Amino acid sequence: MDRLLDNPWFMKGVALVLAVLLFGSVPKGNLDKQRDVNVPSDEKVEVIEDVPVKSYYDTDNLVVSGVPETVTVNLQGPKNIVQQARALRDFEVFVDLTDAEIGEQRVPITIKDLSERITATIEPGSANVSIQEKVTKEFKVDAEFSRNLVEDGYIAEKPTVKPGTVQVTGAKDVIEQISFVKATVNSSGKVSDTITREASVLVFDKNMNKLEVSIEPSTVEVTIPVKSSSKEVPLEIVRKGTPPSGVTIESISLGTKQVQIIAAPDVLSEVESARVEVDVSRIKGDTELNLPVIIANGVVGVSPEMVKVTVKATNKTERTISNVPVSMTGIRANYEADFLNPANGQTNITVSGPSDIVSSLSADDFKLTVDASGLEEGEHEVAIKVTAPRNVNWKLANEKAKITVAKKEA
Repeated sequence: MDRLLDNPWFMKGVALVLAVLLFGSVPKGNLDKQRDVNVPSDEKVEVIEDVPVKSYYDTDNLVVSGVPETVTVNLQGPKNIVQQARALRDFEVFVDLTDAEIGEQRVPITIKDLSERITATIEPGSANVSIQEKVTKEFKVDAEFSRNLVEDGYIAEKPTVKPGTVQVTGAKDVIEQISFVKATVNSSGKVSDTITREASVLVFDKNMNKLEVSIEPSTVEVTIPVKSSSKEVPLEIVRKGTPPSGVTIESISLGTKQVQIIAAPDVLSEVESARVEVDVSRIKGDTELNLPVIIANGVVGVSPEMVKVTVKATNKTERTISNVPVSMTGIRANYEADFLNPANGQTNITVSGPSDIVSSLSADDFKLTVDASGLEEGEHEVAIKVTAPRNVNWKLANEKAKITVAKKEA
């Protein structure tokens, strides 16, 4: 055993085994401790992100830009104090510009209200800031909306804005860039009536880039007058088809003479009328109909949409009544007269009219006469006069009679 202890290689081997055992016994936990190899065992490092940065300056007269909104803060110190600072965040990161002059400059970002036993590192530790004179100027607000917001057949007139002006506050060079102050109206659907909407006010430069400024008030009330683009036009009757056999259309009249049409202004200027189509092939007698008003292409609305149409019609039939006698009047004393044509003193008459009337007529309903008054001896052509029932039309087979007049023999 003594020999082994005296052997240097044996002692080196034992030392190596002990070193391996000691390395394996070291804890693998707390990665922060492994990283913070230079931090004493009783201290701790904490990284706090998104810490807000405050700016101290003359807010009444100056505008500051370039200060980051948040920074990252590294805290190192006694473990319990660092943990308390992280939990409470009762410290403040700030930029002190109270004595800064107008212009561009680089300023430090600092921290206060932190324990003296804690060391703080801020990332970034400084900022390039621009300090400018604050300016407030009044601007007129222009309302803006898409024409697609308005229903077809309606037009939008010039909108009104209430209030009509706003106060815009910002850095002097930014205020000088303002070219447009707009309130844009949006809607979920198309409109056909006057609308009033609240709209946010936005400020733009000449290239329509939005400018970061303070606006008072930040919203305005926009009213867009919307009205229909309309006019009155006459209503015309258009006949379609042919009346059934025996039916005569005497008249077609409308209960409404004019209608109001709605269309875009360019269409409206071209349209001069609307129409109602009456299919007379379906008419068998006096009829009242409710028919739609037909409008031209491009017209989006009409009022009224339906109109009353009155059709006056007769259902006529035609028949010929044969052997209707023709009588002779006005024959002077001592004279006599005879028919040469029609030879038997009878003729035919064709009658047309309402079927219920025409079907009941006979020869007895007609009186046919010729007047021989003042006729001398000889042959004469005399017109046949007709007395007929009302509400019928008639036509004689012979419109004139040929008669002979002679003296009676003593």
